[in-house]
Amino acid sequence: MAAAPPQGQQPSPQQTAAMQQQIAAEAEKRGMTPQQFQQWQRHHIEFEARKAGITSEQYVAKLKQQVFENHQRQQQMAAQQQAAQQSGQPQAQGQGGQQVPINPGAPDPKAIAVAKWLRGQDLKTRTCILNGQRKDMFRVKRALRALQSPAYKTACAKNPLLTPVTDMASASETFKLLPLSLLALRVSKSDPHEGHNHGPPAKQQKRVKGLWTVKIEQQQEVLEDLHYVWLYEGPQWKQKMYAAGALVLIMAVVMFPLWPVTLRIGVWYLSMGALGLIGLFFAMAIFRAILFAVTYFAVPPGLWLYPNLFEDVGFFDSFRPVWGWQEDKKKKKSKKGSGNAAPTGEKATAAAAQAKSTGSSLAAAAKSTASDVKNRNLKPRVEEVEED
Repeated sequence: MAAAPPQGQQPSPQQTAAMQQQIAAEAEKRGMTPQQFQQWQRHHIEFEARKAGITSEQYVAKLKQQVFENHQRQQQMAAQQQAAQQSGQPQAQGQGGQQVPINPGAPDPKAIAVAKWLRGQDLKTRTCILNGQRKDMFRVKRALRALQSPAYKTACAKNPLLTPVTDMASASETFKLLPLSLLALRVSKSDPHEGHNHGPPAKQQKRVKGLWTVKIEQQQEVLEDLHYVWLYEGPQWKQKMYAAGALVLIMAVVMFPLWPVTLRIGVWYLSMGALGLIGLFFAMAIFRAILFAVTYFAVPPGLWLYPNLFEDVGFFDSFRPVWGWQEDKKKKKSKKGSGNAAPTGEKATAAAAQAKSTGSSLAAAAKSTASDVKNRNLKPRVEEVEED
């Protein structure tokens, strides 16, 4: 948008032409004519001015001043933006639409507070692959809805670091704190073999449903249909506790010679007991195989000791029953099929018997009806009626 001149200065012809082009483009986006768009804009300005408690002229002057300041800020940061683009750093969209380069550094405490609160909400995240690592990805519209929810207003009252949100614009500005502090960045779907000569074509790849390979976008915009990936992992106290526990366990194993004698004797007995159980299991497996080989020729089809030992069942079910005869898979399937078919056959027989009885009853009723009709006296007759 063209820069607005300071108060008291008339715009140049170039600025006027640029503003007219901007108005025509905005009107075309909304499906209006330039005149309709200007009328809608005047109503909008009057509404916003009444909302702010000032006159329309004061509100317009305020907007012009903001546009002029933004234009000056854009000129000052032009060199920084060019350097950031050359270095490949992502950029976030700041106020007024200008691109603000994202520089690595300490994150803003307000951004950390917003990220921590959003991480605790149900944003319906999905797993994606970013630089070979699994990350949580979410859509912007779910984060914006969460920021405009009553739960966020309650959290703002408790935590002064959270930025207050009143409408969609303030929610977008609050969300922009995340990419500016490198806590969440905009990503898009990418081909993992892009730029390489290896790998099958995209049509022949076996895609894992719901798992995207994404890349970070240069422009960090805030639109509802865009996807962002979390770089903020939250408090790492669990990982630190696990690391400390693993370190203590390793040190305890390394310092085994310094343990008290009673503990070392106890560990020796436990290790011998575990080795004995493992040896007993292998001995039982060998014995059951030999027993089956002998009974396969002696008393076919062969006898198994613990037939479910290597089946995909629970621990206790592996040792039940104690023995069983060898069964072919076809026989097992036929048994299952006959078991399922028996009730069906019984039902069919019962249905046939019921139909037969129903048919016989209907035939008997029809026969009796026909005999009644046949025996009926159809000759005309006169009945005498007694007079009172």
